[in-house]
Amino acid sequence: MARLPKDPENFIRTNTALEAPAMVPEFRLWLASEYVPIWQATEAWLEEQNVDPPYWAFCWPGGQAIARYLLDNPSLVAGKRVIDFAAGSGVSSMAAARCGAASVVANDIDRLSLIAASLNASANGLSIETSGEDWLAGAPGSPEADVVIAGDVCYEREMSVQALAWLRSHAEKGRLVLLGDPGRNYFSAQGLEERGRYEIPTTLQLENRGMRETVVWRVLPVS
Repeated sequence: MARLPKDPENFIRTNTALEAPAMVPEFRLWLASEYVPIWQATEAWLEEQNVDPPYWAFCWPGGQAIARYLLDNPSLVAGKRVIDFAAGSGVSSMAAARCGAASVVANDIDRLSLIAASLNASANGLSIETSGEDWLAGAPGSPEADVVIAGDVCYEREMSVQALAWLRSHAEKGRLVLLGDPGRNYFSAQGLEERGRYEIPTTLQLENRGMRETVVWRVLPVS
């Protein structure tokens, strides 16, 4: 895997601004205002074409919903080991840390995402760990955790199948598993229990509507 160019922190700060997400105004994150410019800037900085979309530069509805739900129900993660799958900007990880989790690991296979998540946590006086491992390729129910959170992971068919199977493997071990989803194409509510529902303002730069009804689901073990 190629090394990131020098000073990724400066790249993030230069091409984003500290903004408060609509559903979690308690936080300020390094976010981009438009999609195309940050993608083009990322390609230029990496000196590559067709790079992975800079999902880390936006606070997606699923992550905001998880963050809001945790902030309103802090006892769910207080004193617990929390892992955040496909963490993106890290907003859900930050909420878990703010609620007093014993440890929080933000995971993403995009290394720039992990740097952005760390910068976001630092900007809010929080501390999180990061992991770039491909958790879907590991053993079911790993790594160890008390609470597993994930937001907006059902964009693609194969990814959705793998992610939901991995999340359910944690539920089978008796862990609290929460998934935030705004009705993505490959999402299925089968075997899930609704825990919270939110209307989240979005931008037409990213979504096909100005508001996204987003649900926090608990992933249940197979009965």
